[in-house]
Amino acid sequence: MPELTPKSGPRYDVRIEPVDIDRWQAGNTGTEFAWSFEADRPGPHVMVNAVTHGNELCGAIAVDLLLREKVRPKRGRLTLSFANVAAYRSFDPEDPTASRYVEEDMNRVWSPEVLDGPRDSLELRRARVLRPIVDTVDTMLDIHSMQHDGPALNLCGMPVKGRRLAAGTGVPEWVVSDRGHAAGRRLRDYGPFGEEGNDRAALLIECGQHWRPESVDMAIAASFRFLLHLDAIEPAAAADHLTDEAPPPQRFVEVTEAVTIRSESFSFIGEYRGMEIVAEAGTAIGTDGDETVRTPYDDCVMVMPSQRLRKGLTAVRFGRFVG
Repeated sequence: MPELTPKSGPRYDVRIEPVDIDRWQAGNTGTEFAWSFEADRPGPHVMVNAVTHGNELCGAIAVDLLLREKVRPKRGRLTLSFANVAAYRSFDPEDPTASRYVEEDMNRVWSPEVLDGPRDSLELRRARVLRPIVDTVDTMLDIHSMQHDGPALNLCGMPVKGRRLAAGTGVPEWVVSDRGHAAGRRLRDYGPFGEEGNDRAALLIECGQHWRPESVDMAIAASFRFLLHLDAIEPAAAADHLTDEAPPPQRFVEVTEAVTIRSESFSFIGEYRGMEIVAEAGTAIGTDGDETVRTPYDDCVMVMPSQRLRKGLTAVRFGRFVG
């Protein structure tokens, strides 16, 4: 069990080793750490992306595996990429949360207003370099992991096409439709991915707690299941990495509101790791300054409660079950 402290919350041991991705620096796209492979047969452009956050190791391990095993598309185009490499390179197991980003969260900059605007940061420069590739992608899997030791989640966005893509991938058990964060737009919501009226879609998979071996297993399984569902690779490419055992039935949750911290002092009442079901509407789950935060309806699902409890950030999202 993780150690619990009143001020900092759970502290988790780093139980996986970061893989050396510098071997992939050259890329073959004109953009460092981005590799694309074209099949003879026409088809969609599919992308698997890792380390949007530098302390999330499981995605780097999965994408490194796809590259080392020379997984190639049977049709269309397959792009494999590492996003915030500078943050990833700074990872220190003695201070493992510090490398989430260097200057700003790279998963809050994916709107035209920010990408085309005057702001500057290391993360923004990297996003602007990756943007021309992302602009050509039809379907994306962006691999992440979580602060808390809770169940893995597939964040599929609000459009129905995202929910269909998550169902086709088949893992993990929990699928969450949400609108994102007040602090900025995520990669999975960029451009057509987050809009109705087109077939371009993206998933953000939270594979589990950042540094648990099970998160690596989920990242690898989800990558291969995603590619197989899209008919992007031959089944033989995944044979050594997937079992015949069927994954558990998926549970679909729609986020109805995000709790954005308004004061300088937010705290939870009780300990929440994620996907707890609060039975009764009006149950107090936290305080935000002088305000008590309560659940809005019965059987309210606590989606991704945060340890980063600072003004302007999302403390937790409230979700309800959908068919």
